[in-house]
Amino acid sequence: MNAVNINKSNFSEEVIHSDRPVLLDFWAPWCGPCRMVGPIVDEIAQERADIKVGKVNVDEQPELARQFSVSSIPTLMVVKDGMVINQATGARPKSQIMALL
Repeated sequence: MNAVNINKSNFSEEVIHSDRPVLLDFWAPWCGPCRMVGPIVDEIAQERADIKVGKVNVDEQPELARQFSVSSIPTLMVVKDGMVINQATGARPKSQIMALL
């Protein structure tokens, strides 16, 4: 599967009511570390059918960034049953991102 672009209009359906855990990547196009993590997150989306991967552009979705108190990017969160169960801030290698799941 491909990563889903998450915005405030599809957030409830794609994240809160997801039947699978969701890996959320809070990012921005101008963020160097985000550009390093982005391809890794896309790769995980392709490899793992048991999870959903969503990307939140914080410039386009400031309300979602505020809702989750995202003050530094990239921020990765794992949401299961509507609750954040794990999170990490900053660029991470694939092994550390997978460990969040």
